[in-house]
Amino acid sequence: MWHLLEPLHALLYYAPEAFDEAAALGYGTAERWPSYFAWRAAPLGAAGPVRVASAFYSFSPDMVARYVPVARVTADSADAPAAPVTADPADVLAAPVTADPADVLAARLRAVDRTYRAVLGEDAVAGPGLAEAAALARRAAEAAGTAGRPLAAANAELPWPGAPHLVLWQAATILREHRGDGHVAALLAAGLDPVEALVSFAAVGAAPEPVFASRGWSAAAWSAARERLAVRGLVDADGTATEAGRDLRAGVERRTDELAAAPWAALGPEDADRLADLLGGAWLAAIGSGLLPAENTLGIGKV
Repeated sequence: MWHLLEPLHALLYYAPEAFDEAAALGYGTAERWPSYFAWRAAPLGAAGPVRVASAFYSFSPDMVARYVPVARVTADSADAPAAPVTADPADVLAAPVTADPADVLAARLRAVDRTYRAVLGEDAVAGPGLAEAAALARRAAEAAGTAGRPLAAANAELPWPGAPHLVLWQAATILREHRGDGHVAALLAAGLDPVEALVSFAAVGAAPEPVFASRGWSAAAWSAARERLAVRGLVDADGTATEAGRDLRAGVERRTDELAAAPWAALGPEDADRLADLLGGAWLAAIGSGLLPAENTLGIGKV
């Protein structure tokens, strides 16, 4: 179910329609990260880089700080801090864009609406199959527990949109963040810090090491994490996972699946199978759009 739903969520981070909406809010679109952090962190409200880095886990805090403002406040807020005094105009240009989270959330739904219409097609968006899929996915999402899961909770707290295709996207988002929060718990239980989590995943061949550079860790931080894993007997000198390292990662993925199972158990096998059937066309459209990267840190599109 995750493999079917993740591409439908992730279109937001790559679609030109989403970049249009981000640009209208003032975010840069030369790269995807300004809008990625804006879209994904908006449900957390006025969260600064420390809280966002904590919830996102695998991103370098330095990278998060480049894209997430210290505080998200509206320009006319009485509590808004005064603009910092700086002698270098480049410091101002480099500062992360600040937008009201409510405005970002509204733009996020507009971006999903435009993207789904472009990628899935108007007929599919208005069709009964997608409406049925949305209803089933919503049932699963509403059964997703949010205790100890900050990103799932933040998205689950949002009001449901009215249009079925937007309901489907929001349900997919809640379910993927529910799974992701559980994955972080599994990594913590395995004693893998954020950069070690990536190094250990690369070590089992999940993706080539350069793909993981997108998370912003320096070569020194990556090397130090590899050394820590080597001391634990989890990777060889060349960074390849040992048998113990593979066993540890397999345990993390197994525990992630177990922690993600409750919504699907609540939906039941018959309705889960029905949802999988209904999502097939949308999944093919998302994967076939060419918008999603062929290699990524999540395994999108791989079975």
